[in-house]
Amino acid sequence: MTVWLLFLLINLNFQLNSDKVLRSLYIQNYALIEKLDINFETGFSVITGETGAGKSIILGAIGLLLGQRADVKAIRREASKCIIEARFDIAPYGMRPFFDANELEYDDECILRREVQASGKSRAFINDTPASVAQMKELGEQLIDVHSQHQNLLLNKEGFQLNVLDILAHNEEALDKYRVCYAAWKATEKELDELVALAEKSRADEDYIRFQLEQLEEAALSEGEQEVLENESEMLSHAEEIKAGFYRIEQTFVSDEGGMLSYLKDCLNTLNNLQRVYQPAKELADRVESAYIDLKDISHEVSMQSDSVEFNPVRLDEVNERLNLIYSLQQKHRVQTVAELLALVEEYRNRLNDITSYDDRIAELQDRKEQQFQEVKLQAAVLTKARSAAAREVENELASRLVPLGMPNVRFQVEMGLKKEPGLHGEDTVSFLFSANKNGVLQHIASVASGGEIARVMLSIKAMIAGAVKLPTIVFDEIDTGVSGEIADRMADMMQEMGEQNRQVISITHLPQIAARGRVHYKVYKKDSDTETNSHIRRLTDEERVEEIAHMLSGATLTDAALDNAKSLLGCN
Repeated sequence: MTVWLLFLLINLNFQLNSDKVLRSLYIQNYALIEKLDINFETGFSVITGETGAGKSIILGAIGLLLGQRADVKAIRREASKCIIEARFDIAPYGMRPFFDANELEYDDECILRREVQASGKSRAFINDTPASVAQMKELGEQLIDVHSQHQNLLLNKEGFQLNVLDILAHNEEALDKYRVCYAAWKATEKELDELVALAEKSRADEDYIRFQLEQLEEAALSEGEQEVLENESEMLSHAEEIKAGFYRIEQTFVSDEGGMLSYLKDCLNTLNNLQRVYQPAKELADRVESAYIDLKDISHEVSMQSDSVEFNPVRLDEVNERLNLIYSLQQKHRVQTVAELLALVEEYRNRLNDITSYDDRIAELQDRKEQQFQEVKLQAAVLTKARSAAAREVENELASRLVPLGMPNVRFQVEMGLKKEPGLHGEDTVSFLFSANKNGVLQHIASVASGGEIARVMLSIKAMIAGAVKLPTIVFDEIDTGVSGEIADRMADMMQEMGEQNRQVISITHLPQIAARGRVHYKVYKKDSDTETNSHIRRLTDEERVEEIAHMLSGATLTDAALDNAKSLLGCN
C-alpha cells in the first residue's frame, strides 16, 4: 500500500533538525479528493484503509509540497485548480536563517502551500509569500519526508549506508570541514587542468601568435590614421576638380573684367558719398563694408586652399597603398577599425607573455593542489576514524534489535574500505553484510535478505537514527511488509517506543497488531455518490477502532470473535 501522508521520515540525506511537528494537512480538488482537512498529534499514530482507498493519491499531493512536477491531469474534474497546504510548528528549531537567506517572512507556524491551475500554471507559497519551487523543495525536504516500500531498496546503496554511520558518529562538523577542503582541492585541480590545457594550446599557437603580432607591429598603426588617410585619398583623387572649382570662385571674386569685390568696392564708395546728403545711406554703407570684408577674406582663403591642393599621383599611390594594408589587416582579423587592430596587438603581446609565465603558474598550482590534497586526506582520516567506531556500534546495536524481531541467529557486519581517490563524502567505502542463518556466509544485505528481513532491518536502523538525532515526524509506509504475529508485535513495540520520545511516528499498516498500538487511529476510505467517488480520511473513535481492527482480523464479515480479539488487542475491558 502506498502511503498517503508519508511525510517526514528521514530522507536519508539526514540533513534533519529536531522533531518538527506536522499540525495539519489540507487538500482540495486533487484527483479523488474534493476536500480533505485533517489535524495530527504527537506520539504513535496509525493509518489504515483498504487498498485503493486513496492513500497513494494523498501521497502524490504531498509530493507537490516537495517540489515535484505538477500534473494538470491530477486536478479534480471540472475544478479550476487544486490546493495542497501543510502547517508545521517550527518554533524550537532555529530555522529563521533559511527564511532570512531567502527573503521570506518567518513565523513560528510554517505554512507550505502549492496551487496548480487547470491551465498548467503552478504557484508555491511559504507563509503566504510567493516562493520558487526550488525554495519550497529545499524547505519541504526538511519538513516532510517519507519512508515507503521503495526506500527499502536504499539499504543496498552505499550512500545510505555511509549516511547511517555519519549520523551515529555525529559527523556533521567533520563533514563540513572535509567538504570545504575537498571543494578547495577540486577547484585548484580544475584550475590547474584548465591552465595546463591552455598552456598546451597556447604553445601550439605560439608561432602563429608571434607571426600575427610581428605583422601588426610592422604595420606601425596609429589611432585615427585610417580617417586621415581616407580624407587625403579622396582629396588627391579629385585634385584637378577641386582646383578648377576654386579657380571659378576666384574669378567670380577678382576677375579683371569685373569681379564681385570690385563691384562691391564701387557700391561702398557711392554709399559713402551719399551719406553726406542722405544720412540713412550710412547704415547701408556699413553693411556693404562688412560684406566686402567677409568676401575679401573668403577670396583670400579660396586662393590659399587652391594653392594647397596639388595633383600628386606619387603621394596618391602611397596613401592608397597604406589604406590597402589597413583594409587587408582588418579583413584578415575580422575587425572594422584601426583601434580594434591595436587592441589585437595588446592581446597578442599578453598571450605571448602568458605563455612564458605558464610554467611558473603551473608549478605554483601544483604545489597548492598537493598541499590541499594532504589536508583532504587528513580530514578524511578523521571521518574514517569516526565511521569505524560507528560501524562497531551499528553492528552491535542492530543485532540486539533484530533478535527480538525474529532473527535469533542474525549476524550483521559493516565492511569498510578506502577509495582510490577521495570523493565528496570522504574516501571510505561501506557495505552492509548480513546473514540471518546460523553459520551462514555474510553477504551484501540486498542479495540475501528477504523483503520481511529488509523491512525489519530498516525499522531497526530508523530506530537507531531516531535516537541519535531526534528525528521529527516519522511515517512508515507498510514497513511491516512480510511479517506477522509476534514479529509484528515487536515491530509495534519499537515504533510505539519511538513515538513516546516526544515525536510523531505514523505507521501505514495492514496489520491489526500494529494498528491496535497507535495512540491515534486514522482511516482512509472512499465514498461513492450518484456521480462521483471521493477519498476521505478521518480520526476513528474508540468504538470505531474496535470495528476497524476487527475487520482487519476477519475481513468484511464482522464476527463476535473478531470483535473480542480486537478489544483484546486494544486492551479494552
